[in-house]
Amino acid sequence: MAVTGCTQCIKYMLFFFNFIFWLAGGVILGVALWLRHDSQTSSLLVLQFEGHQAPGTFYISVYILIAVGAVMMLVGFLGCYGAIQESQCLLGTFFFFLVILFACEVAAAIWGFMNRDTISKELINFYDSAYIKAVDVSGTPSKDSAIAVLHAFHTTLDCCGKGDDTVLFQQVVSALCPQKSPEDLLKPQSCHDKLIELFSEKLYLIGLAALVVAVIMIFEMIFTMVLCCGIRNSPVY
Repeated sequence: MAVTGCTQCIKYMLFFFNFIFWLAGGVILGVALWLRHDSQTSSLLVLQFEGHQAPGTFYISVYILIAVGAVMMLVGFLGCYGAIQESQCLLGTFFFFLVILFACEVAAAIWGFMNRDTISKELINFYDSAYIKAVDVSGTPSKDSAIAVLHAFHTTLDCCGKGDDTVLFQQVVSALCPQKSPEDLLKPQSCHDKLIELFSEKLYLIGLAALVVAVIMIFEMIFTMVLCCGIRNSPVY
């Protein structure tokens, strides 16, 4: 009876954690969709200049997050059903998916850590390439499109220039930053700093969500193994 009572206790604890896991999957899916359609990032990453699209490395992490959230909801439902039914087959399948999901999350975390500065650097380089053409006094064919790209950056990020602006930039600053007052132009906010700040905040949010999910998965794997052992040792089965 003691073994059976312990098994029942673990079953409900596993069901509770699976329900939290399912809810967390829904939250992560919602956050990922918000990041995908966020007005700031979307308006920057759709820009094109000289036939090149703005770097979309950031969307790789977002798509991974969308996939993780969807799989979490599916696996969480499977775990809840397996715990209630006390099915070793379902719990074993659930544990297998948990291990795969955990391994994918660790791999994604390593990739994200190694590329944490890549996203902002790529967009800074994209901004700088348009910046050079926009301040070119020779009047290159792509100057108008370069000005349009800079205007989009300045409007979206509420910034102006890259912090170490040349005399040439100061001559066209009123056209590139039309929403800025003369007082604001005396101390403009660097678009380089704004880009780093923007994507650092979003990557921090992604990392925090991944950490919470990893902790929940560790507890679920432990409870799943304990419940399977309890079911196997229970005289009822």
